[in-house]
Amino acid sequence: MSERTPAPRPVRLGLLGCADIARRRTLPTILRESSAELVVIAARERAKARMFADEFGGEAVKGYQALLDRLDVDAVYIPLPAGLHHKWIVRALYAGKHVLVEKPLTTRYADTVEVVELARSRGLTLMENLTFLRHGLHAAVQRLVDAGEIGELRMVDGAFGFPPLDPRDIRYRPDLGGGALLDVGVYPLSAARLFLGSDLEVVAATLKEDPERGVDVAGNALLCTPDGRTAQIAFGFEHSYRCEYTLWGSQGRIFVDRAYTPPPTWRPVIRLERQHERRELILPPEDQFANTLRAFVRAVGASERPEQSADTAAICVQARLVDQIRDRARLLRDHELSRGHR
Repeated sequence: MSERTPAPRPVRLGLLGCADIARRRTLPTILRESSAELVVIAARERAKARMFADEFGGEAVKGYQALLDRLDVDAVYIPLPAGLHHKWIVRALYAGKHVLVEKPLTTRYADTVEVVELARSRGLTLMENLTFLRHGLHAAVQRLVDAGEIGELRMVDGAFGFPPLDPRDIRYRPDLGGGALLDVGVYPLSAARLFLGSDLEVVAATLKEDPERGVDVAGNALLCTPDGRTAQIAFGFEHSYRCEYTLWGSQGRIFVDRAYTPPPTWRPVIRLERQHERRELILPPEDQFANTLRAFVRAVGASERPEQSADTAAICVQARLVDQIRDRARLLRDHELSRGHR
């Protein structure tokens, strides 16, 4: 009788920071996936870690470094505020841990390149948890474009915005990497890059700043490829809800709603319009958080990481474009706008 090959040991994960996104989406996903095991939860206060451990399992520890010093942790998930990502990615990589980190990977292009190179040099997986990119919806859209359903793609138009947040929300804190560009602008920006390629450049941009908080609360950007295809993106914290993108081609257009944050039970709809035709393609539901976790586990277990190389190259392009939006933005402040209307 042939012996069965034993199942691979689950990747032993540690949670570095008890954030809301971890509680709502990522930790429930980990509990459902047999390929990963939550073993340690770290917070600045042990009571907060204990609260999460009571709900999701694992051991509660005080302090992030205490988690990184443990030998029973293969990888860490970092949902800390964006302004803390660079510091704790570096520390985790030097501790020999693979890293899954919430978007954005870091707040600056130079920091992103640094941690990507550090992960590569140490043979470790570094992945950004921008989960919408791993939903099959967008691959289905790409297949329609490749099949010529809208002719030649000319333009991508994307938007992600929602009403104002709780005034105490960390996304209003500049010291923690807050602001609409890093929190929601990265979604339509990433969609533009996904469909138009990595040679996009920012032509013009605006950022509206809240002078009391010192962070951007809204913005727009115009981007262009060398061959003249364009993207327009809009984002912010002071809008009615929009979460969409449109691909406009020479013979038609494709529209996708709920593009970036579909619930796992959502059946995505692709609307295709041509001159004398309108049709809808309804896709099966998918859990993009589960897809990302599985991709991360595969990368951790792989001896070579070609998928990760493609991912990190795309992350670096994204970080470059974010820096370009900041550099080229006309900065609009609420008090200046109100004075102009008097």
